[in-house]
Order: sequence, then structure tokens, then C-alpha cells
Amino acid sequence: MDAVTRLAPTVGIVAACDFLAVARASFYRQRPVLGPSASPAPEPAMPVERSVPARSLSEDERAAVLLVLHEERFQDRSPAAVQATLLDEGQYLCSTRTMYRILQQQGESRERRDQLLHPAYHKPELLATAPNQLWSWDITKLRGPVKWTYFYLYVILDVFSRYVTGWMIAYREGAELAKEFIAEAVGKHQVPAGQLTIHADRGRVMKSKTVAFLMADLGVTKSHSRPYVSDDNPYSESQFRTMKYRPEFPDRFGCIQDSRSFCQQFFQWYNEEHRHSGIALLTPAVVHFGETQAVLAQRQAVLDTAYREHPERFVRQSPKPLPLPSEVWINKPVPIGQKTKEESH
Repeated sequence: MDAVTRLAPTVGIVAACDFLAVARASFYRQRPVLGPSASPAPEPAMPVERSVPARSLSEDERAAVLLVLHEERFQDRSPAAVQATLLDEGQYLCSTRTMYRILQQQGESRERRDQLLHPAYHKPELLATAPNQLWSWDITKLRGPVKWTYFYLYVILDVFSRYVTGWMIAYREGAELAKEFIAEAVGKHQVPAGQLTIHADRGRVMKSKTVAFLMADLGVTKSHSRPYVSDDNPYSESQFRTMKYRPEFPDRFGCIQDSRSFCQQFFQWYNEEHRHSGIALLTPAVVHFGETQAVLAQRQAVLDTAYREHPERFVRQSPKPLPLPSEVWINKPVPIGQKTKEESH
């Protein structure tokens, strides 16, 4: 192997191995042991100076282009728009791509146009501990008799009791209609000024000045969901789902009178008969009109009787009815140090 190593710089590794009858694979396997080749290291190549293309801009011309791009009228314009403006004024400095290169070399090749900055929307954190403290309202579409025809159902829901305090069906969405609708509901339930908060999403009607001025006149605090966050208005969404998943809910209504007839029956059932899981399986009317204690006492009496008759059927203690939640939140605050559901994902 030493002979191959000495001969290789002169005739090459292939010729040396063939002449000495040594397998090249064997030579390459042992070469790291034998050390590096004795051939002298090649001298580093001298850097070749590249010639400057004849069509490139001089430093003065590049500085002039950058000065134009920095003009106040061009500060929020793209190079393509600057190029077009200059051509309309009878001036040509360089190509659009060259403008981009000059800006990139200066670290200015980002978005130059003014951008709309959306405000930071805060998560609504709303609490209700009794009826007529927090209402939620929304509008949903009901399909009409033919394709692309709709009737619009306006619904106001008390968040604490789940009682529908008002509903209306109209041919369209409108701020004036919403104004009359909300004013009638507040007056019907005689809610004093300064007590009620009404929450809604960010629909066009909900955010209208007409509705905002009405709430200010009534002493009602308005609240809105964050954009594209349906969880900020969960109670209205849940109530609409309950309605549309009823077995008698039709695919289409023949006319607006049909839709009103259906809703009259549905909301009567929803308020007076529906045992709502979120309010201890009480009906919304019982909670809204202060009959909770009497109904829960009646349930407790029935359970006490059952326990006295058959105590062996109950494990650990006597049965108790489900308690009514003492508070209801839209986005309950998270304790400091605990991650929210959004942050955990």
C-alpha cells in the first residue's frame, strides 16, 4: 500500500493500483490509516473581478432613483405604480424590477402601502345573577316558499332564565324594525334604566346607530361579540338550534303567516313547557318570574317521600333536586395562571 501511495502522485491512483496489482477498494479502505496524499495542496485561485454590465445604473443614478422613491407622494406606492406615474409625466428612470432591487438593498422591500389596522377587540365578559340583567338578541333566516326567499326572525333571550322576552318576524332586516322591537321588549318587562345589558353579534343591524341611540335613551348597556367568534353569543345560537331541530320545524314556510303561526306555538312551548338543562330542568318562565323556590321545594318534598318509603334505594344520602345556577356568564374570566381553551390549542 505504501508503494501505491508513493507512486499515485506521479501516475495516478488507478494506474498505480493496476501496475502493482492492488485492488483499488483495498487501497481506499486503508488510505485513512496511511494518511493523506502526499500531493501538494493546490494553490488558491485568485479571485476574478467581474466586469460591470454596461446597462447597469451608476451609483449616482441609483441614488437618484432611491431619492424619487422616497418622495412623499410615492412613500405608500408600489414600484409599479411609481413607474406608471413617472411614465405619465414623461420620465423614465429604470425598470420596475430595478426599483425593487434598489429598495431590497436598502432593506425597504416590504409593503409600502397604507394598511388597515383592525382594533383590538376585547372578549366580552358578562355576568347575570337574576332575570332582566343580561339579554342576548340575534336575527336568523327562515326559508320562504321558493328559493332565495327568506323571512327574518328577531329574538331576544334572557340569559339567566333562558326566557324569550320578545320575538318578531319581518320581511327584512332593518335598524328601524330592530329599534321598535327592542323598545317594545324593554317596555313590556318594565326593566329600569341602568340595570340591563343587551348583547349581540356584530351584524349590520346590531351595530347600527339607530339601535345604539335607542339603547342609550333607554339606559341600556350594549355589548358586542368579537368578529367571527360565535362562542361570544352562545345562548342565542343555542336557542335557534333548539327551534330548528324540532321535528315539526319545516324545511320551508309557505308564507309569513305560516312562520308566525309556527313561532307562536314554539315560543309558547319553549317558555312554558321546555325543561331546560341549563337551568336545573326548570322551564324558563318559572325562573324568569321568580317561581324557582316553590318548584324546587315541591320537587324536594317528592324526593323526601320517596326516600322515606325506600331509603335502601338511595346510596350515601337522601336525594336532592338539581340546584339552579346562581350566576350565568358569557365568557367567564379565567383565573390568573390558568390557560384558556384558546391558548391551550
